[in-house]
Amino acid sequence: MRTLFKNIKELLQVRDRDVRFVSGKEMAELPSIKNAFLLVEDGIIKQFGVMADCPEAAVENVVDATGKIVMPAWCDSHTHIVYAGNRESEFVDKIKGLSYQEIANKGGGILNSAKKLQETTEVDLYQQSKTRLEEVMALGTGAIEIKSGYGLTVEAELKMLRVIKRLKANYSIPIKATFLGAHAVPNEFKNNKAGYIDLLIDAMLPQIAQEQLAEYIDVFCETGYFSVADTERILEAGKRYGLIPKIHVNQFTSIGGVQAGVKHRALSVDHLEEMTEQDMEVLKATQTMPVALPGCSYFLSIPYTPARNMIDKGLPLALATDYNPGSSPSGNMNFVVATACIKMKLTPEEAINAATLNGAYAMGLENEVGSISVGKQANLILTKPINSYGFMPYAFGGNHIEQIYIKGEVLK
Repeated sequence: MRTLFKNIKELLQVRDRDVRFVSGKEMAELPSIKNAFLLVEDGIIKQFGVMADCPEAAVENVVDATGKIVMPAWCDSHTHIVYAGNRESEFVDKIKGLSYQEIANKGGGILNSAKKLQETTEVDLYQQSKTRLEEVMALGTGAIEIKSGYGLTVEAELKMLRVIKRLKANYSIPIKATFLGAHAVPNEFKNNKAGYIDLLIDAMLPQIAQEQLAEYIDVFCETGYFSVADTERILEAGKRYGLIPKIHVNQFTSIGGVQAGVKHRALSVDHLEEMTEQDMEVLKATQTMPVALPGCSYFLSIPYTPARNMIDKGLPLALATDYNPGSSPSGNMNFVVATACIKMKLTPEEAINAATLNGAYAMGLENEVGSISVGKQANLILTKPINSYGFMPYAFGGNHIEQIYIKGEVLK
């Protein structure tokens, strides 16, 4: 099956495949071709260029993109979309002035979600999760990472990871699974955190490895949750089972988690709302991708990741939704990109790089998606007729997507 997109107003994010991610000043550069064509064959990007070079070979499908932009689909490298129910009541508590920590202390937060998930069947959990996955795909997400972490028992964590594995099997976008058993300490281990960590390492990890349920291991390294020492112990155990580290870090406090992430060669360090000069310095010239989650800052009314400062210091940055029931109940990457521009002072070029190429890298998918590159999957956004790509974050409340293509096929 071959599809030819022709008369494209602007083809965004055209790259050689050897560009893995961009940093610093390079983030302001968004290579594009105006008045372009794009040829897709069997779901893979085959050829692209200016319309003057458009091939004349017969194709099965022609898409006239006059006045429209074609770009890679969004790459959302941090989500928790496998969860049960919702936490609307906590939303009201938050409006009344309770903090994230205060809500957790009164029985809300992660432990609330864990209780609901433990009581939900795997079949029901899959049905809820597939609805969310289809929702974000329709909003332009063409690759996604999904974490466990709302189970907090052996059975419930495995249930979450099995649901993610089933989603992988049934949907054609790349999906990465992350084991986040160290998301919170369950009530039954309230006075025995070391015992819960032992359970993670001795009972959960061997089963996860045996069933091949995850590629990554994550820890909520934060005051009141898991210390740097806890984090390092868990990451080391995960590495013994072949799991690559990622870390939730610096959401509320800077306690050395970024340094631990770099030390353990974490693929990404995520949240980063609180960043010191030392945190930023240690990330320079590493292979660890900083990931900002502006939807969480927006929803919780906490500081935004100091992205402008980080990029100006030469760092890379990825953007993700943090889609979860408690602190970021939205998987809309279009909103994330707009918020990064409006509240974090990224340019549209920087935000699009962060949400495509760099987001793909933060999932280990930079060779598959994230740019218009020959040989990559044709996971694409076709916009409605718009003046420029800057219109997308500018007119943040509208839907500017006309069609999504996954492996070259129209998303129905």
